[in-house]
Amino acid sequence: FYISCLRHLHWLTFVLVFGREMKSPSSKAKPMSPSDFLDKLMGKTSGYDARIRPNFKGPPVNVTCNIFINSFGSVTETTMDYRLNVFLRQQWNDPRLAYKEYPDDSLDLDPSMLDSIWKPDLFFANEKGANFHEVTTDNKLLRIFQNGNVLYSIRLTLILSCAMDLKNFPMDIQTCTMQLESFGYTMNDLIFQWLDNGPVQVADDLMLPQFVLKEEKDLGYCTKHYNTGKFTCIEVKFHLERQMGYYLIQMYIPSLLTVILSWVSFWINMDAAPARVGLGITTVLTMATQSSGSRASLPKVSYVKAIDIWMAVCLLFVFAALLEYAAVNFVSRQHKEFFRLRRRLREEQRQRDLFFPGYGLDTFLSGDGPLSETAAIFAALPPGHALFEIRRRFIDRAKRIDTISRALFPLSFLIFNVFYWLTYKVLRHEDPHANPSMT
Repeated sequence: FYISCLRHLHWLTFVLVFGREMKSPSSKAKPMSPSDFLDKLMGKTSGYDARIRPNFKGPPVNVTCNIFINSFGSVTETTMDYRLNVFLRQQWNDPRLAYKEYPDDSLDLDPSMLDSIWKPDLFFANEKGANFHEVTTDNKLLRIFQNGNVLYSIRLTLILSCAMDLKNFPMDIQTCTMQLESFGYTMNDLIFQWLDNGPVQVADDLMLPQFVLKEEKDLGYCTKHYNTGKFTCIEVKFHLERQMGYYLIQMYIPSLLTVILSWVSFWINMDAAPARVGLGITTVLTMATQSSGSRASLPKVSYVKAIDIWMAVCLLFVFAALLEYAAVNFVSRQHKEFFRLRRRLREEQRQRDLFFPGYGLDTFLSGDGPLSETAAIFAALPPGHALFEIRRRFIDRAKRIDTISRALFPLSFLIFNVFYWLTYKVLRHEDPHANPSMT
């Protein structure tokens, strides 16, 4: 009897323990695997069609965009474009991708899954060239949230056109635009907008060789109206202020020194014709070469640039210095002309004495006899002047030209510099916000 009761007790214990295990939480079904979940969410059995936009036949899809500028450079004036490397991020809501079966708040998926979902057809309206990055793998990111929000990020290198105004070059501020537009969806189906917080971000260590990228960036809308409909478009304007240190060293200072060098001619003796002519021709050719070099890296625009005015005036000054010596040399040789006229006058008097006896030099000079043109010129000289006095008078005139030039040329160039730098650095300094963003 005792053994029989013990057996019944063991059996009762087994039943109680087994029943408790059947009712425990560990008996619930295991969670779905990630592969099964993705197949159910966007696989062939899910009914999801990537060819159809979210809210089909309903309100348009709002796509929020923001960009992170990784590098900005290679601003080219000849082709009027600029190159930059960006992370382009787009966010939108697709109710078909909302889920509750998976415990994570978001899913980071492989870029190959991008072909399985709908994506906006964004393109850059002012793009001249672009490429993706695939080292070491596709630089793309896809993240899906529980509420159906989708984050799509991609790394791009872009070459975008930039219509530059070079009137103030090299003291200019250029405004370059990036336009993001939908290619196939009208505004009834798709609308782009900028992210409210940090729509355009720039890397902390970003540096440009010739420009400074200003912190102010104008965000706006550039909705396009075509024959095929009205398409959404957003834009950002970058303001680039050129740093003229390179141009000071390579253009302004050398041309300034060349002009000053041409003034050395005013202190060289007027009789040293080879030295003064050689110096003048050398400075003129040097300025012509510098002027040509300043235009080599610029487009052939029809208007006058600030650097063109500087080079033209510098060339004018060195050419004027060369002409100044021509004037000095001409004036200093005028006494020789009077000596020649005197010899001609004596020869003419001798001839007249042979044919008209009694008519001497005094008769010719007094006007009583026939006076030739040569004699009339010589007669205009003040009485009592010796020939060396005549010579000294004209040489003094020539020296006076050099003396005046020593002060006139530097003073004129100084006045030009005051007006030049005042005009281009103060009066014509552009305001990047003068033209409001297009809406």
